[in-house]
Amino acid sequence: MLERRGAAVNIAAFVGHSSLRTYVMGEAATQRAATDDEVAAMRNLVLEAMRAGAIGFATSTSPAHNGADGLPMPSRLADERELAALVGSLREVGRGLFMLTKGGQTRMSFLESLAAESGRPVVVAALLHSSTQPDGVFQDLRAIAEANARGRRLVGAVSCCPLSMDFTLRSPYTFEGLDAWQAALPLKGEAYKRKLTEPAFRQAVRQEIERPAHFRLFNGEWHKVHVVESARPHVEQRSIAELAAEARKDPLDCMLDLALAENLETVFSALLLNSDEAAVGRMLRDPHALVSLSDAGAHLTFFNDSGFGLHLLGHWSRELGVLTLAEAAWRLTGHPAKIYGIRSRGALRPGYHADLLLFDPQTVNRGPNRRVFDLPANQPRLTADAIGVHGVWVNGRRIADANGLRKSEELPGRLLRDFAA
Repeated sequence: MLERRGAAVNIAAFVGHSSLRTYVMGEAATQRAATDDEVAAMRNLVLEAMRAGAIGFATSTSPAHNGADGLPMPSRLADERELAALVGSLREVGRGLFMLTKGGQTRMSFLESLAAESGRPVVVAALLHSSTQPDGVFQDLRAIAEANARGRRLVGAVSCCPLSMDFTLRSPYTFEGLDAWQAALPLKGEAYKRKLTEPAFRQAVRQEIERPAHFRLFNGEWHKVHVVESARPHVEQRSIAELAAEARKDPLDCMLDLALAENLETVFSALLLNSDEAAVGRMLRDPHALVSLSDAGAHLTFFNDSGFGLHLLGHWSRELGVLTLAEAAWRLTGHPAKIYGIRSRGALRPGYHADLLLFDPQTVNRGPNRRVFDLPANQPRLTADAIGVHGVWVNGRRIADANGLRKSEELPGRLLRDFAA
């Protein structure tokens, strides 16, 4: 369909592990490990997709990734045997890469073994800095550097953006990765509200947050959680830490009590990760780091990092000088093209495809996130405007100017299928 209709930009497709598992296993995909026959069926489908032009195989072991009613995403049920078989199929086709969103339980040594056995690059996401576990991300980057020294191709996917998230307690993405929160995930309506009032539930959540974790979205930094929208305007733009101290309450109790009093419609904003700019700058300069992790707007109302490239050029290069303009541009173009094996793109050279961004280096940046209501049923999503961008060309055709996307019946983007070995 993409080849028939076209797209505004060029697209490369991974084989998604959760979709693959669901296709082969049905409802059991979210419930158990795969049998040998099911693994073999999935492996054959990966081979078929790679031969049809997929760029690689992608999975997630992150406990933050849950589906309807709190069920884990199917990929999280895969054991090492299954992953080794599916990633190993890349060796047979001789190209492609493996990418995963890494949960804390996934060993870096296992990922190195996958790179060794498949002979293919492994991209490890999402490497983000936590102020409560400040060395965690650098431990991962050191392990990646050591693996490369042994001849394995591992890359760490890092973000140049602070990870902040808007949420309500109706969709508490910030807390859904906590083991203690799992008891609340399948509940609805009044049963869910009752669970949020239970002292034992609150104490379990509180204790888990207080325990150190190598990677976790929220780590008890209540001074970084603010009320954005409330039926009580006097609490808006104030932190939960401040409100809790004022009310002489525990911060978790303060947040839950406020949300319950407003029928769970209170909107909170949490600055979760990547808030230490010195640490993030160090990550961006790491030779084994891939600057990436745009969600392309996929998280809708939670967060939006689709303007990360403009943020890198404007904030990290021009304002902070962490990277030169040439280094920042290469990190967004030639570097990912090399890692992903994308031919004839990522540089301005004769014979290469004309994928171009025209920007003013003195003003380029991304605007603040804003909420728009343009989804079906007027549902909201977050977006951000480009600043200092004067044109975008895809395959030699201009799709955007200083006013944004241009209206056109013809979409020049293509589904990419031909990748380097």
